[in-house]
This record gives sequence, structure tokens and C-alpha cells, in this order.
Amino acid sequence: MPLLNMSIKHNISVQKTAVYYSSGNIKTAKTIWFVLHGYGMLAKYFIKKFETITNNEVAVIAPEGLSKFYTQGFYGRVGASWMTKEDREDEINDYINYLNQLYHFIIGTNSNPDTKINIVGFSQGGATASRWVADGKIKLHNFILWASVFPDDMNFRSFGKDFSTYMVYGNNDEFATHEHVKKQQEMLNTSNLKYQLVEFEGKHDIPEKVLSEQIEKNNW
Repeated sequence: MPLLNMSIKHNISVQKTAVYYSSGNIKTAKTIWFVLHGYGMLAKYFIKKFETITNNEVAVIAPEGLSKFYTQGFYGRVGASWMTKEDREDEINDYINYLNQLYHFIIGTNSNPDTKINIVGFSQGGATASRWVADGKIKLHNFILWASVFPDDMNFRSFGKDFSTYMVYGNNDEFATHEHVKKQQEMLNTSNLKYQLVEFEGKHDIPEKVLSEQIEKNNW
């Protein structure tokens, strides 16, 4: 029997309002991008990196991390995060459930039967997107890990069987460094995952020119 003066941790599932932004015409789109932002970013700003590719045939959906915080002190700029090490498994399950619901809602809104689905995970959003796709409840055509790394506990058993995988890095990225990329390649080669490595001249960002070039080159 626990002592009465000892605290006991409990979990309870509750409803939560999640935020996402969209650009382009979701109903008529022949290609839909789901783009997941990095740590401390907000979806309404992150989606601007993709606005030049949106039109009646291309739509972009930018989900936002479920946790928000002040990035400096107690006021001012606000950012969002996908997870922390605290209650890690619960946060992973929460964002996977959220992203699955959002995906099926968006796909249900779209009127095309063969819509191409691209998923981009940028920085912290890369680990989030990786776990989401590995969950196996969605269909996609291209998975793009941009300026990010796969989680160390990534399960590749069903990953990449029915879609193409790309790893995109800037040669001067201060976070996804050459050392990180090399370790990722070793892990992916051990997992026998087929992928394409794309290196561009730049830093920790999604340059408009690079995005446009890779869309044309890879038929994203």
C-alpha cells in the first residue's frame, strides 16, 4: 500500500483543440503536402516557405505542434514544440493520433481519387513525421526528411516500402551537420532502407529555389 502522503501520477485523455494552416485549394488539389515545422516555430510562418508552390492543383497543410511556449522569458514571441522528454510516449501517441485525424479529414475533403501525397519533416518535425509515417495508417508517395534526422528508436520495418524517401541537407547546416548525416546513412544502410540524399548549398532552412528545383527533378 502506498503511503498517503506520497504523490501518484495519473493519466487522463482529454479533448484538445489543434491548429493547422492550409494554402492552395484542398478540394481540387492533385498534390497535397503535409509539412511539419521545427522546434519553436509556428505553422502560420512555416507554411510561407511553401506558398509559391500552391495553386488549384497543389495544396499545403501545415499542422502545428500541440505545445506552445514563450521562446524568450515570459512574454513576446511564441513557438510550438512537438514533444519533450517528459511524458515522451504519451506525447508521441498524442501527435500521431492528431496527425492521423488531420490526414483523413484533409483526404476526405479532396475530390481526386489519386492525389499525390508528400510529407516533409523539417528539423524537430522530421522525427515527428518519421514516427507518424512509421505508424502505418496513412498512404503517401514521397517522404522528405529536411534538415533533420530519424529518431534513434525508429522502426523501419514497414517504412519506405510503398513510397520514396529523401534526405535533404544544407552543406552548412549548423544542426544537421555532416557528422549527423554520416551516422544517419550508416543507420539507414543497416536498415536496408532505400533513399536519396540531396545536399544543397545553404544552412538550416528550406530555400525557395532549392524546393522548386527538387520538385521538378524528383516529380514531387
